[in-house]
Amino acid sequence: MLFARAERQTLDIAGGLALGGVLLFVGAATAVLLAHAGGSGAPLFDAYIGRVARFTLVQAALSTLLSIVLAIPVARALARQRTFPGRVWIVRLSVVPLGLPALVAALGVVEIWGRQGVVNDLLRLAGLQNPVSVYGLAGILIAHVFFNLPLAARFMLAALDRIPPEYWLSSANLGMGSGAVFRLIEWPVIRRVLPGIAGLVFMLCATSFTIVLTLGGGPAATTIEVAIYQALRFDFDPQRAVLLAFLQIAVTAALLWLISLFGRPPEEGMTAGRAIRRFDGRRRRVSDGLVILLFALFTAAPLVATLISGLAADFGKLAADAQLHRALATSLAISLASATLSLTIALPVVLVPRLAESGDSGVTTRLMGRALPAVGSLILLVPPVVVATGWFLMLRSFGETGRFAPFVVTVLNALMALPFVTRVLEPAYRTHLSRTARLALSLGVTGWRRFLRIDWPALKKPFLTAFAFAMALSLGDLGAVAIFGADGFVTLPWLLYSRMASYRTADAAGIALILGVLCLLLTLPSTTTDRQIERPGSDA
Repeated sequence: MLFARAERQTLDIAGGLALGGVLLFVGAATAVLLAHAGGSGAPLFDAYIGRVARFTLVQAALSTLLSIVLAIPVARALARQRTFPGRVWIVRLSVVPLGLPALVAALGVVEIWGRQGVVNDLLRLAGLQNPVSVYGLAGILIAHVFFNLPLAARFMLAALDRIPPEYWLSSANLGMGSGAVFRLIEWPVIRRVLPGIAGLVFMLCATSFTIVLTLGGGPAATTIEVAIYQALRFDFDPQRAVLLAFLQIAVTAALLWLISLFGRPPEEGMTAGRAIRRFDGRRRRVSDGLVILLFALFTAAPLVATLISGLAADFGKLAADAQLHRALATSLAISLASATLSLTIALPVVLVPRLAESGDSGVTTRLMGRALPAVGSLILLVPPVVVATGWFLMLRSFGETGRFAPFVVTVLNALMALPFVTRVLEPAYRTHLSRTARLALSLGVTGWRRFLRIDWPALKKPFLTAFAFAMALSLGDLGAVAIFGADGFVTLPWLLYSRMASYRTADAAGIALILGVLCLLLTLPSTTTDRQIERPGSDA
């Protein structure tokens, strides 16, 4: 038994409310989409929808291929060069794109790869005229690789670090070269994690919204999510938006099903616990150092460019900007509310399955224990832009949709962060309950006293990590706001996008710096641990 009787009753009620609330919110949006699905007499699919679907899959496939292929030498170099100067900071740098708003990253990519960027300046010196265009497929690929190359390299590095140290000792004793080490030791390990990494990166790129809206969006470079936004905001064609929304659900469902087929990679062999010593790294210090430096340069350059251009902004003017004040206050209020709501929903999602496994639960609890984990990841199947589309169509019959925007965006952001929050809390709570639950019950410490005296001191760090990342995700989100954005409802990402669209680049750079610093202040403290952090359901 893990919980007292009163705690079990409270968890049952909380689980029912979380399950019903999430299903009602997402189900209502889906029902409205179904209600608007027919009746126009227009053909279901035309050349435009076919072109959008094809571009969505092609750019996602190319982004995934580039990210994976480039991540392999980076992960191998970092695994071999364990004493490389600044290695720990370079590994931490790979987490930074996860906490950076996609819009800020897009601005940094434009600063480096755009018409007036560093890369084109260097290529002009070499005699070429504007050889790189950052708008269109090339820019989307660069931005997606900026986000996903560090993510893939970090997962591969973690897999390589789990190889028993005895393997490296044996390979040195046998005199194995780099090719043999890769073929016989490294590649089998990378191959086991590769399908899962590729599936995750492909899904992040296929559901990308902000990057494609900023760097693409034209007829030749539009994904399904951006096409939904354009159908509602520009053409006001709900029929087409509904059709695209169901196409998006079908694509994400197929991707989630494919990812589930890969399952969990098997564990590596037993080890005596020796420290990792890579003897093969001595012969490749120069080439590995070059790979690591290029990786650090590619990842850090957009961040440095954003910092430099942001510092050049007129902060005196921005400080007096009333719209910026309102956008900052709105973003902070929504991110605080959505992070709190996400943790509130996550607690029954994490605890009710433990209650169902304890053996003293009823049929209702066992059913909720199976349903809640799936509901916690429901937003991965039905993307935020699709849910926002359903609520937009529902609320427009009540007048101006902008006045409902704070509530819808708060709930959407909370659901968007829910897979990450449960991923952080679930293993921490599982371990904590196995260590303390029976002792707490035997001492009669239950309810709020148990949470404050036993649970909170041990789980404070996972709670704060989950809360900070949920806030950062909400602060940087543009998807739901883009559907509901109005003059009376402006967030920092929406204000930044508006200033970029109106070519007020100096103001945009200053706002991007403010937004980026806020998000990194929230996410960077948690990267000091060696924990793998995944950002599900967010922009790639």
